[in-house]
Amino acid sequence: MTARTQPLLMPTTASTPPAPAPASQRDRTVAGLCLTLAGVGILMGSITAEALFAGVYSTHADTLSHLGASEPPNSVVTQPSAATFDVTMLVTGALIVAGAWFAYRALHRRPVAIATALLGIGVLGVGVFPLTHPGPHTISAMIAFYPGGIAVIMSSRRTARPFRYLWTSLGAVSLVAITLGLFFADWAPVANLGEGGIERWNAYPIVLWLVAYGSYLLARTGADLGGPARHS
Repeated sequence: MTARTQPLLMPTTASTPPAPAPASQRDRTVAGLCLTLAGVGILMGSITAEALFAGVYSTHADTLSHLGASEPPNSVVTQPSAATFDVTMLVTGALIVAGAWFAYRALHRRPVAIATALLGIGVLGVGVFPLTHPGPHTISAMIAFYPGGIAVIMSSRRTARPFRYLWTSLGAVSLVAITLGLFFADWAPVANLGEGGIERWNAYPIVLWLVAYGSYLLARTGADLGGPARHS
């Protein structure tokens, strides 16, 4: 009797991957929501600030930061666009930092989490220090731009195709654009885009990635994401 029933007690689903723990699922969902909302918020907040800008605003000559204030010594703060832009940066920066933390809790991918958190800290700094404080503002912008592009590329590791190729491309475009804007501003293709144009080639790929990566986290299971990759 025992011999006949013993095979029924043997596991038959050893090859089935274990389901993600509820806490990990919850952290992944919160991370996805935070990053998606941050990307949507930056895009819509910037569009709104541009629409509310009192005066002439050009995406060729003006950067996104000019929505908050112009450079010293004759800084001009135009309302309500400045308040709209600054609040957008503060809220979305906090969302990105929170998203990085919850993504780390869910996936244990420290390099991606650190780069994403730096992106959020930089965005927060842009909101705290508008161009009326050019030194801290520039530092904050660089903290956002370079780690942001790096985060986009690093997130492509252990990611399913075609997202892997898409995010690698977006990150590369972002990093190349900010480098060209800083060191090759007088080169004809960059000069034709203008300061505002080349900055958007840097910023918008990161914004698009925030929406895409956040949505990816929301849509994928823990097994699809590769599980906890503590050393990736």
